[in-house]
Amino acid sequence: MTDTRRPPDPDAPPPDPEAPSPVAGERRLDRAPSERYRSAPVAAPPTDHSAGAPAGTSAARGVAFGVVVAIAGAGLIVLLGGAMAVSAGLLVVAVAIGYGIALASVAGAGDTLSRPARSWFAAVIAGLALLVGQLGLWLFARTEGGVLPLVDYLGETFGVLVPLELLLAAGVAWWRAR
Repeated sequence: MTDTRRPPDPDAPPPDPEAPSPVAGERRLDRAPSERYRSAPVAAPPTDHSAGAPAGTSAARGVAFGVVVAIAGAGLIVLLGGAMAVSAGLLVVAVAIGYGIALASVAGAGDTLSRPARSWFAAVIAGLALLVGQLGLWLFARTEGGVLPLVDYLGETFGVLVPLELLLAAGVAWWRAR
């Protein structure tokens, strides 16, 4: 029978003097068997050395991501409020737009924007998205034969829902971007 023990590892720490002494017939391993499955330590993500933020984030990217979601949200308002004639459900859409804009802005900008700047940016973009969506609803109504001016149309058709949508979208965006 051959000896299958490995020679001691020169990089291993010295034995612990407080460890119990081996019992006759008991075998001790130099290290745990699971250590062979350990991978190399995970390195930190590469950073943009100018700002200390993770690579792939910038203020411009945060703005771009937020604006893309805002445009999609305004289109969704026109689709649901105009073609599908949804009214109270637009409150839920406004919350989703605000949340989506905040998430997109935070994902794109990372820590390159300060918290207050990120929050206010997301709230302003969400408010503008809602205003563009309301303008789109009015333009849709004009193509359907509507003749009322913008404010009169929105007041007659949606009433208090328009300012509520604006407050919800901006408020949720501001809160989520914090």
